[in-house]
Amino acid sequence: MIPDPAAARAFVSPELRIRFTGGRTMTDPAQCAAFNAGRYKWVKKRIERTETVSGGGPQETVVYSLGTLYGEWPDGSPFEGNRYVDRYVLSQGLITQMDVWNDSAEWLMVRAGLIAP
Repeated sequence: MIPDPAAARAFVSPELRIRFTGGRTMTDPAQCAAFNAGRYKWVKKRIERTETVSGGGPQETVVYSLGTLYGEWPDGSPFEGNRYVDRYVLSQGLITQMDVWNDSAEWLMVRAGLIAP
């Protein structure tokens, strides 16, 4: 969650494919940092557990990170307990794919009065 795209690039494949909540596609860690900078004033993870399984292809490993997010919305209001799941596909020690899901959109819709809590 540290917005350091340069350091993150050491762990990703040049063919990295990222899919964020809402189906947003990205190809570089800097795009993730920019997206989060627009959605949150700041955000951190409380990792509750990680799960590792064999991947779909030869020599692939899938890692799931599950937990909650906490931080501040752009207006400075604090939040915590926002569930997330990150799924990483690794090949030859590098992240080739990353999928990100969390409850932020739902929480923002409740805050805007668009849906009931």
